[in-house]
Amino acid sequence: MAKKASAKSDSSGRKSTKRSSSSGSASRVMTTSSRQKSRSDGVQSDMVDALIKLLQSPLVIDLLAVGATAALAAITESRSSRIEGAGGNNKKTLKAAGKAAAAAVGRRIATEFDEIREASKRAGEDRTAKADAAA
Repeated sequence: MAKKASAKSDSSGRKSTKRSSSSGSASRVMTTSSRQKSRSDGVQSDMVDALIKLLQSPLVIDLLAVGATAALAAITESRSSRIEGAGGNNKKTLKAAGKAAAAAVGRRIATEFDEIREASKRAGEDRTAKADAAA
């Protein structure tokens, strides 16, 4: 009959507290895994906080409003043309609404970039004018 695996005793009769290498590595793996989990939880909460801050920014709110307005206008236009007798289906209506929303958001972003470029040019011109006046 096989003996039960237990702690081995050394020559003095005391039990050894050494663990086998396989059980020690498993506990290390679990420790590393728990560390990574706590780190990933921290990173994930940081990413969630960043996403919330982004969604609360005035530019994103404005872009969502512009896109929603354009989508609603496209849907309303499709519905009113159906009343007049033109046939259509929901897929075409949704596709047109999505295209209108994307186009409106794209125009708004382009406008924002243009405003930022103009402001940076003006700031650069102001800096050079101040530097010339100081010299």
